[in-house]
Amino acid sequence: MKKVVKDIDLGEVKGFVDLLNAYGDAGGFMAPKLSKAFKLVTEMFKDGYTVFLSFPADLVATGVRGVFRKLVELKLVDFIITTCGSWDHDIARSIAKYYSGNFYMDDVELYKKDVHRLGNVLVPKESYGYTIENFMRSLLNELYSKGVRELSTHELSWFIGERLGEDSILYWANKNKVPVIVPGPYDGAVGYQVWVFQEFHRDFKLNLYMDEKLVSDAVYEADKAGGIIIGGGISKHHLLWWNQFRGGLDIAIQITSGIELDGSLTGARLTEAITWGKVKPIGKEVSIWGEASIIFPLLIKAVLEALGY
Repeated sequence: MKKVVKDIDLGEVKGFVDLLNAYGDAGGFMAPKLSKAFKLVTEMFKDGYTVFLSFPADLVATGVRGVFRKLVELKLVDFIITTCGSWDHDIARSIAKYYSGNFYMDDVELYKKDVHRLGNVLVPKESYGYTIENFMRSLLNELYSKGVRELSTHELSWFIGERLGEDSILYWANKNKVPVIVPGPYDGAVGYQVWVFQEFHRDFKLNLYMDEKLVSDAVYEADKAGGIIIGGGISKHHLLWWNQFRGGLDIAIQITSGIELDGSLTGARLTEAITWGKVKPIGKEVSIWGEASIIFPLLIKAVLEALGY
């Protein structure tokens, strides 16, 4: 009992940095963890870390897409590892619109009206499937006509970004040559269009080895490696998996709403990753339980404020 719980004095809080610093002394419950994450992410961005960012696709369907985009635009992350749905939503939202709804809408009625529901986000069928299908067919035919027969997922991400506007994550990934790697590329609308294209062009293929070679080289060459992990699944595991081969991440933060009691990777604390050699046992890790669309923008806003962006 050496650290006294202190009240947050809103009169002294002048910005996001002050608030997250105050969280560190507030005592409970996730606030000190978010304060620690703020300090760790600031160190990552400031001190020359190779930064790996992983997230699930659902957040790209929300306004958090803009936070991911800003990190890529500012070249603060070096690698993104995500799922096929991130391709899907980035394309769809660059061309069409999604809408706000709620979790308790009548799903049968939405189905009759050709509206998909993603939590409390409404995705018109015409904004998703048809939009992505037309976009990808045009892109793949163009690439094939130019002699492209093989490409990695990060190259496909850049080719997609070439055709999108500045509101897109992939636009900035292409512009700044930040690799966006999708280790499960067929699990979504973009991947399905690639599969359909391959059915009629059997000499065309995705080469996942090229992605893995790129990640492997970055991991082995990194003097210091940091991981920002949102959610779980294949994106989280892929980030952690590769970094075990350099002795683990030097810094790691995660935001998750999963529980660890079912043994899932999504809910597992980063201390569990220490036992696998995927995070170094030096105390520079923190797991935050909460909903990422609330926590992540607050965290990154404070970090950018601290760094003078």
